[in-house]
Amino acid sequence: MNFLLKLFSKKCLGIDIGAFSIKIVELSAFGKKIILENYLQFNLKNSELRVFNKENLSLLSEQTADVLNALLKKCGIKEKKAALSLPDFSIFSTSFLLPPMTREEVPQTVEFKARHYIPLPLSEVVFDWQIIEKREMPPEVEFKILLMAIPNKVLWNYQKMINLAVLELKGLEAEVFALIRSSIPENLAEKIACLIDIGWQSTTINIIEKKILKESHSYDISSNSFTEKLSSGLKINLQEAERLKLEYGLDLQNKEVSKVLLAEINSLALETERVCQNFSQNENKEVDGIILAGGSANLFGLKEYLGAKLKKPIYITDPFSKISFSSLLQSRLKELGPSFGVAVGVALMGLEN
Repeated sequence: MNFLLKLFSKKCLGIDIGAFSIKIVELSAFGKKIILENYLQFNLKNSELRVFNKENLSLLSEQTADVLNALLKKCGIKEKKAALSLPDFSIFSTSFLLPPMTREEVPQTVEFKARHYIPLPLSEVVFDWQIIEKREMPPEVEFKILLMAIPNKVLWNYQKMINLAVLELKGLEAEVFALIRSSIPENLAEKIACLIDIGWQSTTINIIEKKILKESHSYDISSNSFTEKLSSGLKINLQEAERLKLEYGLDLQNKEVSKVLLAEINSLALETERVCQNFSQNENKEVDGIILAGGSANLFGLKEYLGAKLKKPIYITDPFSKISFSSLLQSRLKELGPSFGVAVGVALMGLEN
């Protein structure tokens, strides 16, 4: 049976390159069964290696390719097919309403309007769009459009890195779409969810309806800002601040740490409440639940505090929940899950292509 699995299954790597870490998962598919073959996380925070240019946050193709090759070799991963995520800060996105028109008129109208919404000349970007809502107004329809654009230089940097790493590119995808694919729990799949991705450099608050992105907002609140506020507030170095953050989180037994963190968490709660309320007022629909993703989703006490503050069910992403793996990894993958949502999501996308 194992021989047949290897013979007829297909594999893909999901690679999530962040500002301070690289996460890789290797998934295989045999029919409808998805199997975890391998996973790894390499942290750059305490390393001199950097995969993004500090000035403009563009990918450093040569350095990143070297790191990827070394990681894949160290873990014995030989698969070359790979799908990668594109960081939120490299992508421009917005949504807007079109006046009532026929379906055939939409593409030309979106292209015309894109020139006004995208802050770069269209010759310097690749842009795509999708209809996220439509309201019948016979004989015409009012369409709501989600528009996303990526600078050509960002795509060139990623393609160069892929070539240098001798990988076969199966696709590039924005982080939020990878998270939607991997991290929406079954009970919210057909409902409205607020997906909060707490990254190292920023946080995105997204409204998802039936697994379709309706809104996305980015904020400076982040895992790194938690650490920096602890460092300045308690007058300790960043390493000690990071240790205290991970050890105590919002535990009231350490009031010094929890007091500093609560100021940041309250800002996050306020922005989340504002996004949810605006959506409810504009669409006359209620958000059914809130999903936490990213490395700080497991911060001690965060789920419970936000639940009480926002008065909505809170879920922590578990992207490995529908994937087969050794039972010995159960607790470890549950802990790592919020950090691997993007890598799992792009790997699943790669298996579909």
